[in-house]
Amino acid sequence: MQPGTRKFLRFLGNWAINTLAVAVAAIILHNHIHCDKPADLIIASLLLGILNAFVRPILILLALPLLIFTLGLFTLVINALLLYFVGVLMGPYFQVDSFGFAFLGALIISIVSIALNILTGAGGTRITIHRRPRPPQDPHDDGNGPVIDV
Repeated sequence: MQPGTRKFLRFLGNWAINTLAVAVAAIILHNHIHCDKPADLIIASLLLGILNAFVRPILILLALPLLIFTLGLFTLVINALLLYFVGVLMGPYFQVDSFGFAFLGALIISIVSIALNILTGAGGTRITIHRRPRPPQDPHDDGNGPVIDV
């Protein structure tokens, strides 16, 4: 497979995960995050992905002292701002009632995205378990116990 094709497939996979995560947040917070049609949800997730790619790094750089002070938890506030901004940009097609519900939606989207990235292996997370022989310390130990590399 060519590198361009691989990148495009990775983009589509990440977009599908992001769309599913936004859909889960819209279902859980259905009275506060409104989306009329599935096409609106797809466009909202694409817009959120574009904002995450271009605006989020700038916001993270500007908020670096707060991120350090809060041990990275301020990232949820940045994600909530971006989700709320998507609701503002899309007007009546995708609405987020308030910043508080945008924060809850961003939290749900983060949790679902992390879970789906781990399940699909799309996030670059890789856990392997190897068996390595080690010198026996116990006469009943054969040195072939499990070793976990992360």
